[in-house]
Amino acid sequence: MANDSSSPPSTRISSSPATSRTPPFLPTFLERIVLGFFPVLLVFGALFSVLSPQTRDAPYDPISQSHSQDPAVSPSYFARKSNLFNVIFVKRGWAWTTVAFAAFLLTHPSTSSPTRRLRGAARWGAVTLCWLFVTQWFFGPPIIDRGFRWTGGKCDVAEMDVALGDSGVAEVVTAVACKAAGGKWRGGHDISGHVFMLVLSSVFLLEEVGWSLLRWTNWAPDERTVVMPDGAVKGAGVEAEIAAGDNKGSGQLGFGIGGKFLMTVVGLNVWMLLMTAIYFHTWFEKFTGLLTAFIGWYIVYNVPRFVPAVRGLIGLPGI
Repeated sequence: MANDSSSPPSTRISSSPATSRTPPFLPTFLERIVLGFFPVLLVFGALFSVLSPQTRDAPYDPISQSHSQDPAVSPSYFARKSNLFNVIFVKRGWAWTTVAFAAFLLTHPSTSSPTRRLRGAARWGAVTLCWLFVTQWFFGPPIIDRGFRWTGGKCDVAEMDVALGDSGVAEVVTAVACKAAGGKWRGGHDISGHVFMLVLSSVFLLEEVGWSLLRWTNWAPDERTVVMPDGAVKGAGVEAEIAAGDNKGSGQLGFGIGGKFLMTVVGLNVWMLLMTAIYFHTWFEKFTGLLTAFIGWYIVYNVPRFVPAVRGLIGLPGI
């Protein structure tokens, strides 16, 4: 009877996970590794552009934020905006991201639950909204264009029209409209849309496939914690539909076709991010693009851990 009352097993169970779990408002150790990779890649690209004689000596236009597009003097095929990877992949980057995520969500057994698929689609919607607000539309011009105007940027064509008496043009023009009118953005801070999109796409896809596979195969413990409605902090697994390692003995191992396609898209994202780091934008424009992507990631993937109401709507990957 005395041995029963001491309950040593329950003490071990409650104390062991606590030492390896992360506070709900912070990224986990694995997430910090993934997030830390991107600034390292950007720094490497910036150093390469300075140390490489071919890149350093190539003509650079600060207005277009790129090297000369003339194949005869361009430092690399990837320094030209007309390269096929930029035209076919990056310019349609969010479509590729959506297809890759849908392929994984709809084919991998770790996401076969209707609830998981519904919440996965909700997270895609939330991340897509971040992408839309920053690069496409934010109750008018997108955040990138608004930021450029707020920091003193102007469209040279619009400024010329103002001088001729058409004062309304300067107030409504966006980057797309400015380019369509034959003008150029000048003077303001231009958040790198390429860096933003490529990083946001990558961390979104890696969050989804990473946590799903980690729980499905039980490769590593889930370090995430969540705040419960009563204020208690518990491991994220308490809300899981299935136990970690549910695929043991099922023969369903690895990424599957959908997961492999998803990781191919991530690989292309990383490669084109490196090309952007080497050949396009200033270091500060790339930094603000990275920071904006990280803010979007935090809102969608970290905030739900300590706001139960948000977690109830979009859930957590793998849970």
